[in-house]
Amino acid sequence: MKLVKLTTAALASTLLLGSCDKDLLEKVNPNQPATSTFWQNQNDAVRSVNSAYGALQLPGTYSRWIWFALDLRSDEGYSKSPWTDLANFTRFIQLDYNFEPSASIWTDHYRGVYRCNQIIANVPGITMDEKMKTRLLAEAYFLRALYYFNLTALYGNVPMILEVPTTSTRAPQGTIESNYAQVLADLVMAEAGLPLVSDYVGNDRGRASKGAAQALMGKVYMQQRKWAEASAQFKKVIDSEKYQLVANYLDNFTAANENNSESVFEVQFSDALQGDAQDALNGSEGNNRAQFFGPRGIGWSDGQPRRWVYEQFTENTVSGDPDPRRDITVFNSSMPIYGETYAKRFADKDGNFDRDELFWRKYQNDRTRNFENYHSGINIRVIRYADVLLMQAEALNEQGQPAAAVPFINRVRTRVGLAPLTDSFSQTQMKTQLQQERAKELAGEGTRFFDLTRSGLLDNQAGVDQVKVRDSDFSNFVPGKSALLPLPRTDLDIDQNLTQNPNW
Repeated sequence: MKLVKLTTAALASTLLLGSCDKDLLEKVNPNQPATSTFWQNQNDAVRSVNSAYGALQLPGTYSRWIWFALDLRSDEGYSKSPWTDLANFTRFIQLDYNFEPSASIWTDHYRGVYRCNQIIANVPGITMDEKMKTRLLAEAYFLRALYYFNLTALYGNVPMILEVPTTSTRAPQGTIESNYAQVLADLVMAEAGLPLVSDYVGNDRGRASKGAAQALMGKVYMQQRKWAEASAQFKKVIDSEKYQLVANYLDNFTAANENNSESVFEVQFSDALQGDAQDALNGSEGNNRAQFFGPRGIGWSDGQPRRWVYEQFTENTVSGDPDPRRDITVFNSSMPIYGETYAKRFADKDGNFDRDELFWRKYQNDRTRNFENYHSGINIRVIRYADVLLMQAEALNEQGQPAAAVPFINRVRTRVGLAPLTDSFSQTQMKTQLQQERAKELAGEGTRFFDLTRSGLLDNQAGVDQVKVRDSDFSNFVPGKSALLPLPRTDLDIDQNLTQNPNW
């Protein structure tokens, strides 16, 4: 009641103020950060770049929704979520173009772009150590390239905003080709200014490096099917000898061995802070994937692997054991699940349970605790050296060099104890072999949907029918439409010059 009286009195006094006295109510908080006072010194520059990295932790980037767009929209995964619209999103059915996963991926990536644009516009004017300035700007160019790579790969003809926008800014809508060209231009700037991965020590480990820029350039060229250009970039990474496969495949998916020798670029997460919001003071820096992909009773189980992912691991190691990647990738009924048997966790009162049901295990915390939440501290490996080796093999094979691809594949195979391949492959046979090798090594890591689009299988109905054999959700896939997400309706309403993606 006191609050109402005070508010009414304050309102009455406001109405009695003259026009000159209104300025008394329009005071700027001197403690409030502002662009006019922020870009002053090296510390400001470092904090701004840290903020650009921070956008990688948002729900629409690497914390949550991108895994629905990549892993579950690929033939590796599916959703039985009780949130029908979410499950339909993974089945290429989307009626609401402002639906949260799709719109959140768009919005949060553009948040990252906005921060990078501020850095690129303001840091050059700061008086500071020039070597540090060069590095920080190069990091901003790398991050902007990564944000725009994902936007272009997922949405196609997105607006390319390269300056700090205002509320009235209307950026021209690029094409896939022009957008990828800009991504490559940013990566050229990044490559020139970034240090080698070995130059980072202490708290700076995990920042973008020269090798990360080169590897991402290779990925951009791969999506454009520019095989020679891609191969040249991967060769730089490999010849640098700054990366090597870790002995234990599992070390790529736990918090115990992050930023290791196989990591080309990874997003840093931590479970130290567990606030309610991300991107806020004392807010969470954990990733949500483990909660949303966790088995029923542990997480939401909104995403699960297809059975073929598990069944593809038919080849035993040279010592006769199953491929160790199988049980690191997928929970199955023959193994413990968060310290309990499948029967104990999932059986009904009559003791019945689905022995064929599978759950993702990569990036889950079952080895260190018996629960999941929204604050997983496991870093997300965006580019691994194993991926670089296999992409180099693919790029060489696409240039008609299947024999040259074999040594790169064998480095990945022998790490997990599989027998090396011989070089007796035709180009067509090697293409099939590589699809299998990548699926076994990289399942559940956000690479498969890009692999499918790059392969050409989603370009026509005949190719889609091949994929549909493994994933019935592709019955809804429409060539020329479904490979891209729809642009959010809110943005189309704001900017009448934007054109929706074809057939949406």
